[in-house]
Amino acid sequence: MTEKAILITGIGGTLGRAFVRLCGDENLRFHGQTRQQLDIADPDSVERALETFEPWAIVNAAGYVRVDDAEGDSADCFRANATGPRVLARACSAHGVKLLTFSTDLVFDGAKGAPYVESDAVSPRNVYGQSKAEAEQQVQAAFEDALIVRTSAFFGPWDTANFVTQTLSSLADGRPVEAIADATVSPTYVPDLVRGCLQLLTAGERGVWHLANQGATTWADLARQLAHLSGCDPSLVQPKTLRELALPAARPRYSALGTERGLHLPALEDSLNRYLYDTGWAR
Repeated sequence: MTEKAILITGIGGTLGRAFVRLCGDENLRFHGQTRQQLDIADPDSVERALETFEPWAIVNAAGYVRVDDAEGDSADCFRANATGPRVLARACSAHGVKLLTFSTDLVFDGAKGAPYVESDAVSPRNVYGQSKAEAEQQVQAAFEDALIVRTSAFFGPWDTANFVTQTLSSLADGRPVEAIADATVSPTYVPDLVRGCLQLLTAGERGVWHLANQGATTWADLARQLAHLSGCDPSLVQPKTLRELALPAARPRYSALGTERGLHLPALEDSLNRYLYDTGWAR
């Protein structure tokens, strides 16, 4: 009998592409579907995919990720981030299929002022965070064995649409970089995140887990650290406050992630050094 595979949704995005790459590296059988091929918010589309691929697990890497755009696009955001995971959870529960789906540090309001752990109460400050908080609630209600991973500000070596890559490109060209100086986050290296997720998934874990590299930092401090590590001029970094930038979506001033569940990703500096080496930015 052919070994069953993992079904990965949203393979056109950063996270989906990373799962495709690393499942291949780990010799894990998988099938990938783009958002156009599999509409996770459509129960019929999900049923067809389950019947076609007969996976043992679904990794939901699809979702609405444009935090600021979500403020004026709440219907699409909630459809992708809340309705879709709920549909997947119900189908996975009915078919006895494992489910991994993702949430965010933006479910928190920042009032704690210290790293958030899995049991901390959620209180999102923007539409994107609200969609993810609703997804957590609906997924757990529909499928108690679902695995939900909260993560934060991920960056990786295989795409350019992230703060780390864009910052390095600007610094290398001698262009100034505006970076938030009064919001603390937990940047997360995508290869570390995906490997941690696959470890949890294959071990049969469930519930909410926090996966982020160890080491809280502001965006401005991260930009300066990147300048030092890459041999660029740190004076190009221009610290800005949230008030000065006036972003459409409110951000918590502190949303770093800690964990009380025991799986710790490598330290941030270690992940940055590996990123710089893997992408050729290292001095």
